[in-house]
Amino acid sequence: MSPIKTVLFDLDGTLADTAPDLAYALNEVLREQGRPTLPFDTIRPVVSHGGMALIRLGFGMEPDEPGFEDLRQRLLAVYRDNIARETRLFTGMSELLDAIEGQGMKWGVVTNKPSWLTEPLLEQLDLVQRAACIVSGDTLAERKPHPAPLLHACELTGSTAPECVYVGDAQRDIEAGSEAGMHTLVALFGYIGEDDDPDTWRADAMIESPAGILDWIAARKQDG
Repeated sequence: MSPIKTVLFDLDGTLADTAPDLAYALNEVLREQGRPTLPFDTIRPVVSHGGMALIRLGFGMEPDEPGFEDLRQRLLAVYRDNIARETRLFTGMSELLDAIEGQGMKWGVVTNKPSWLTEPLLEQLDLVQRAACIVSGDTLAERKPHPAPLLHACELTGSTAPECVYVGDAQRDIEAGSEAGMHTLVALFGYIGEDDDPDTWRADAMIESPAGILDWIAARKQDG
């Protein structure tokens, strides 16, 4: 059984709690359009699914409808200008990253967020220099649930897929990690919606907090 050498994270809803700033951006666009704003609890579960899902939620529109793309671009522009207004690492994540590094492992980010948003956010969180890899949604032609971004992360970190564990809060994260041949963990502290059923995603385990990642790695070592 290969030892875990690298922990890879989804960004929104796994590494960082970005929902407050994305909710702020959506509600700003709704205000601009004379629409009523939405409660944070309504927006939070949708955040991991990106700008298209947020516009669909806020305006009840589909991507092929006139004006949809203009609204999406406006949402992203407002978000870019407020990208670290309230965004923070999830509670316990900073300690987890310290522990990963302290145990001689690497960590990195694989997200569908475009690089022009990913990199400024990670800069604001002082994580760019620490991450062994940052793979964004436009780094390759393929995005999750395709496994290519995760296999690219393997190349960048010098780890084989069985030596990696990918942590995410969406079904596409688990599908991509599994297809790449990695171990996968569901971040239950992330943006899990009422209609999501993580039990059916076939992850290796589900974790309630960032510390659960180290617990899973330690238990796996004992089993090995």
